[in-house]
Amino acid sequence: MASLGSYTRSAARATSSAHRRIPIRWRLAGGSAALTLVILCGFATIVGVLTTKRIQSDFNRQVAGAAGDLAGTIQFQPYQTEFGGLRARWKRTNPDLDTYAAPQNAAIRVVYLNGDPIKASTNAPDFGPPQPQPVEEYGWRVESRPIPITLSDTVYVQYARRLSDVRATSNLVKLFLALGVLGGAALALLAGLATSRRAMAPIAELTAAARRIARTRDASTELPHPEAEDEVAELARTLESMLASLGQARGDTEAALKRQREFVADASHELRTPLTSVLANLELLDETLDGEQKEAAASALRSSRRMRRLVGDLLLLARADTGREAPHRQLDLSAVVTEAAGELEPVSGGHEITVAAPAGMIVSGARDELHRLALNLMENALRHTDPGTAVEASVERVDGQVVLSVEDDGPGVPENLHDKVFERFFRGAGDRSGSSGLGLSIVRAVAESHGGNVRLEPPLDGRGARFVVRLPAASAAGVPEAQVSF
Repeated sequence: MASLGSYTRSAARATSSAHRRIPIRWRLAGGSAALTLVILCGFATIVGVLTTKRIQSDFNRQVAGAAGDLAGTIQFQPYQTEFGGLRARWKRTNPDLDTYAAPQNAAIRVVYLNGDPIKASTNAPDFGPPQPQPVEEYGWRVESRPIPITLSDTVYVQYARRLSDVRATSNLVKLFLALGVLGGAALALLAGLATSRRAMAPIAELTAAARRIARTRDASTELPHPEAEDEVAELARTLESMLASLGQARGDTEAALKRQREFVADASHELRTPLTSVLANLELLDETLDGEQKEAAASALRSSRRMRRLVGDLLLLARADTGREAPHRQLDLSAVVTEAAGELEPVSGGHEITVAAPAGMIVSGARDELHRLALNLMENALRHTDPGTAVEASVERVDGQVVLSVEDDGPGVPENLHDKVFERFFRGAGDRSGSSGLGLSIVRAVAESHGGNVRLEPPLDGRGARFVVRLPAASAAGVPEAQVSF
């Protein structure tokens, strides 16, 4: 019993869910059509029953009337039989039965009381002895009327019409009623769709306005208001109030972020001067002290250099966020990449750094920022690969762009992390040096500030990771490719 109840509830939930998935327009139109169908079915049933009864009654009355008229028209002349009895003789002046029966497709027989025929229309079946009440025989309705001949002798006329005639008329009426019901329901459905479309038009306008706001992100866009003071007008006012609140919150957030970026940029810039002084003093102490003091000074020097690097990274990102751009000039990206590789060679940890960079790969940019871009890409490769493996950097011109590729022989980047490696402060599982997690985010910021992009692309020949930076070329110079190894 419990299982039957659970099944019933599940079926009810499934039906309700299916109904909710139907668009509102079709639900409104379908409800209108269903209600119209129910009303028309009831009306058609009543009309059909009454009309059918009326048709049957008229048919019976016509058969009875025709039988009475015919009985009053026919006349017989009695004659004496050789045995002394009287018989009825058909007069020549009587109507022709076939002619009389043809218009109504009727059958006529004139018989004695025992059913013996005197005269009959063509193909009239034997209805048997005449009956005082109407009877239905062999698909015919038969009415019998007496015709007196003498005071003691009577003959009878049997007038009959097929029941199929009245049934065909009744069925035709039922067909027309059914078609009328279906046609009315279909018209109600179409009218419901048209009405619901007009009723939903204000909501469609609100939806279109919301799409424009989502596309333009302009919360100040004016929403359409219906003329009627109804639920849709209330919805429009509510959406406008919500958009105003969101716009104000967005403005406050952007202002706060702008102040934060400016603070980071200003603080990073201001920190560079004291850090430079600290580094100079620590370098001097590292050169003059001995023993444990020298080791302490060297440790502080390494931390300060790391701090200077981090401050420089934050300053670069803050400038990118605030839209501040360093002055650009035309430079050779190959020279920048070669210089960065030479800077990393002493700290490569046994890695083999190879640079394939032909001269003349001219771009317009800030040298320090592009140097940081190339340095970070190659440092990232060194940081995530084993000592002794190769790191290759190449620069080439492709379709009006200068393309910098850095590829390594490491384990590569898992596919689920492809979109995360460029996020700030993201550190991969293979990070061997405890980096700040800003390296690749700086690469992306520099590439985008120079009108380019950076992507992690499938490695060549099944190697590790392959990062590709594309920048707009500033000239079309081309020179033979050179191979430089460190």
